[in-house]
Amino acid sequence: MFNYSWQNIMFTLAVSLVAIPVAAQKVKEHTSANTEWSTAYQPFRIVGNLYYVGTYDLACYLITSSKGNILINTGLAASTTQIKNNIERLGFRFANTKILLTTQAHFDHVGAMNAIKNKTGAQLMVDEKDAAVMLDGGSSDYALGGKGRTFKPVTPDRLLHDGDTIELGNIQLVMLHHPGHTKGSCSFLFTVSDEQHSYKVLIANMPTIVTERPFAAIISYPEIASDYAATLKAMKDIRFDIWLSSHASQFKMHDKHQPGDAYNPAAFTDQAGYDAAINDLQKQYYEKMLH
Repeated sequence: MFNYSWQNIMFTLAVSLVAIPVAAQKVKEHTSANTEWSTAYQPFRIVGNLYYVGTYDLACYLITSSKGNILINTGLAASTTQIKNNIERLGFRFANTKILLTTQAHFDHVGAMNAIKNKTGAQLMVDEKDAAVMLDGGSSDYALGGKGRTFKPVTPDRLLHDGDTIELGNIQLVMLHHPGHTKGSCSFLFTVSDEQHSYKVLIANMPTIVTERPFAAIISYPEIASDYAATLKAMKDIRFDIWLSSHASQFKMHDKHQPGDAYNPAAFTDQAGYDAAINDLQKQYYEKMLH
């Protein structure tokens, strides 16, 4: 089910030895002045067996299957209980979380990953390019690092590469490597079904530019400009029925759904909104390259 390779096994053994003393040290987790990142939001069914369990703006997704559940993103460190309550409010067992995934290794999306992994025993799978940042708690991140850890370090159980499949029960997700925002930013493409239709869903990590420094000045990430360019090109070609993202605001969730609304997958069929968002990010990239 987890498709381990000898490379992944040896990596996990090696980094576990490194992580032992790290876990014992105190970590000063990041907080944010953005109250929408921590404000509670009523969980709801998006489509089929895909549910929103995040906060007002930090998107976390639960995908249920016949063999347990997948949780994508965890929000801030302080959101652990909130996510647990959201999952249980929908009628699912928190302990049935079997796989943890993330779209990017920043504190606002993996802050609670360590706690949730420890509480559920779930297997953490990350894009290989974000593995080092997960292990050092964000301290080596090219944009947000350099001033200590921003979240509790956590050891991946499987390293993912572009096009890899994550399987659990009747669910299959394909990971798409979309670097730039972080070295291992990624998106997920999969199909879910309800009583009437099947839907191709994209959970996109939008390639926003997170650094104010010129790309040429970021010596710890010399590929950053070419990674952004490749990601934008690849994301323009993706086709889907429904798209979501790492932040609710990025796919205008609050225009499409209000707490208490009836089940309505059609509200999230928004190719035009996706195309406009990608085009805007392309313009921001061009402007960045000019300075």
